[in-house]
Amino acid sequence: MKVKICGITNTDDAQVAVKYGADALGFIFYEKSQRYIEPEDAKKIIDQLPFFILKIGVFVNESSTLVNDIAKQIGLNAVQLHGEESPAEVNEITLPVVKAFRVAEEFNYKTLDEYEDCTFLLDAFDSSEYGGTGKTFRWELIPEKYRSKIILAGGISVDNVGYVAERIKPQAIDVSSSIEDSPGKKNHKKLIELLNRVKASGNL
Repeated sequence: MKVKICGITNTDDAQVAVKYGADALGFIFYEKSQRYIEPEDAKKIIDQLPFFILKIGVFVNESSTLVNDIAKQIGLNAVQLHGEESPAEVNEITLPVVKAFRVAEEFNYKTLDEYEDCTFLLDAFDSSEYGGTGKTFRWELIPEKYRSKIILAGGISVDNVGYVAERIKPQAIDVSSSIEDSPGKKNHKKLIELLNRVKASGNL
C-alpha cells in the first residue's frame, strides 16, 4: 500500500514525508482550498525532491489547457482532478490522471466504469468542500472489484490506517488533515507515526 501526503505547502513537510517513506506528495492548486499553493512556490519545493518521488498536482474543474501548462512548467508527474470533470475532460490531460470522486450514501460505483486510463481516488462527500475535510465514508461498501485499484482518502489516520491496510486493501492512501497542526502545516510527529504504522503493517 502506497502513501500520498497531500496539501504540501512547505519544504520542511515535504522533506520529512520523503525521508520517512511517503511515495507521493500532493500540491493543491485550487484557490479556495485552505491548502492552496501558488504553482511557482510548489516548483521551488519540487525542484528539491528526489526524482523517484511522485509529484501530483490537485485541480478542481480547471481547463485542461491550464492543467497541462502548469504540470509541464513545474515538473509534475501526475494530475489529480477533484471536481466534476467528465471522461472527455480527463482524456485531454497529457499526464497520468487520478480522478477523484466524493462518495455520498447514494454514490453509484458504476460511475467509475465510465472513465478509462486513469486511477480512482475515493473521498468522503462534503457539500461545502472538495476534499481535506477529515471525514470518512462507509469504506466497507466499496465493491471488492474496485478496492485494489483505488486510492482511499478521507479521515485516514494513525488510529485507523491498520484497518485500512488489512481490511480495505487499497493500492494507496491519501492523507492530509489528520496529520496537521493547521491546514497546510503538517505535524511531523503524527506524519512520521502514520508512515511508520504503514511500514509496520508490511504494506509500504
